[in-house]
Amino acid sequence: MQDQVKNILESIKNPNTGDTLFKEQRIVEIKASENELFFKYKRDGISPDQKKLIEKIIYNECERFYKMNQITILTVSENSSDVYAQGSTTGKAKSEEAPKAQLQAGHGPVGAKKKRVPNVKTVLAVSSCKGGVGKSTVAVNLAFALKNLGKKVGLLDADIYGPSMPMLLSQRGTKPSANDNKKILPVMAYDIPFISFGLFIEENDPVIWRGPMLGGVLNQFLFDVEWGELDYLIIDLPPGTGDMQLSMVQATDVDGAIVISTPQDVAVLDSKKGLNMFNQVKIPVLGMVENMSYFVPEDDHSKKYFIFGNGGVKKAATELNVPMLAEIPLEIALREGSDNGKPYMNEKQFEGRPVWNAYMGLAKEINQKFSPEEKGFFKKLFS
Repeated sequence: MQDQVKNILESIKNPNTGDTLFKEQRIVEIKASENELFFKYKRDGISPDQKKLIEKIIYNECERFYKMNQITILTVSENSSDVYAQGSTTGKAKSEEAPKAQLQAGHGPVGAKKKRVPNVKTVLAVSSCKGGVGKSTVAVNLAFALKNLGKKVGLLDADIYGPSMPMLLSQRGTKPSANDNKKILPVMAYDIPFISFGLFIEENDPVIWRGPMLGGVLNQFLFDVEWGELDYLIIDLPPGTGDMQLSMVQATDVDGAIVISTPQDVAVLDSKKGLNMFNQVKIPVLGMVENMSYFVPEDDHSKKYFIFGNGGVKKAATELNVPMLAEIPLEIALREGSDNGKPYMNEKQFEGRPVWNAYMGLAKEINQKFSPEEKGFFKKLFS
């Protein structure tokens, strides 16, 4: 099996030249065990679209040996400026290439007047004080639920130390480019623009930066990214109440925050701290969301298994006098979609299932807070 897989990978061709990656000496590393395939190759001169084509061929050719989530494909580039811009399909002359987006580490604008993100109607922060509660999964699927309502939505992954959005959106290895005005161009994933620190570093590289130095990166993500016209910009914050959260509230006007927790007592306790932080910095808390509220089996969507307890977040929301926005259950398809970079709420096949209904209910709750005129036809008529 290992020899077969190796032969397949060595026969993969560069779409630019028609020669194999092996012949062009692009293959860096192949590890083919019984349960995992790891493949790393040199990507210089291969555009994002061509990279996706290579990955699709690898997945198709190796599917008899491995599941998709068992295959890891990494790229390296000796000359990063030779990796073509997002959306290009053929090789371009170097004079036509989009410049590579650059990040600047440094302190955020402490004490400066807050600014609105240009052309963005509503900025939402998605927060949790405890890691592992599914905050990023909620942020991504909420974005697609709002998109399903016809809204233009962008995603900003502010979790610098653990950026997961490239994986959740199937954009691992993609690098952002810049326009002629040196504005960073967000990466498009299923028609939603997003930016993440994970797009600027190699996947296995640790981020060894002191917290205050990250303020400049967040400031760039807010104001130096060409977001375009958006109804909502969703900011996926890192866990806790540290430098990134404070940098954000110092830099920009945030229209509302959503606090995510699971039902366990320890998670609820931490979430209360996060909610109190937003109150202290005068950011409106829209409410709390209970993620992994219960488990729904594939064979019977009417059953509920309260794996992590029952009602913990609802009780906390009542004590803190904030709305309970949604109870989002667990489904196998939700976990698989996250692992495979296919957001659950972008898959129409799941429409009407418990997770789908919970996210659409959450999106409608939020949209009604900021667009109350959309509540109903008769309200518009009689007003």
